[in-house]
Amino acid sequence: MLVVDTGVLVAAADLSDPAHEPCAALLASPAGPIVTTGLVIAEASYLISRELGAGPEALLFQAIAQGEVHVADLVQSDWVRIHQLVEDYRDLPLGGTDASVIALAERLDQSTVATLDHRHFGVVRPTHRDAFDLLP
Repeated sequence: MLVVDTGVLVAAADLSDPAHEPCAALLASPAGPIVTTGLVIAEASYLISRELGAGPEALLFQAIAQGEVHVADLVQSDWVRIHQLVEDYRDLPLGGTDASVIALAERLDQSTVATLDHRHFGVVRPTHRDAFDLLP
């Protein structure tokens, strides 16, 4: 299983992004399902549409529809954790989308997160381990 943040999805869709190659390769050969949150999909679809247009945005939704990307439901305890993270890291600041990825990774007991945002994800201390392993 690979828990994925917004930047990886956007970079994989954007051929001109400097991180395109490693992100596309990471998504093409994950060790298990690619999992993310609805907040990530909302943010990624907005950015992809704004920067690349409707065609690439539609490809993101196609990947979800075909089961290539799984959008996990956030449960009540995730929302409690999102609130706690945003509050605890308000000086960073850590937004709700990043916090949703962290909460999901914690609940699913995942040590690895695919993100380009090493600044935020490198600072946050998850509840289930000392730190996340960040890819790419």
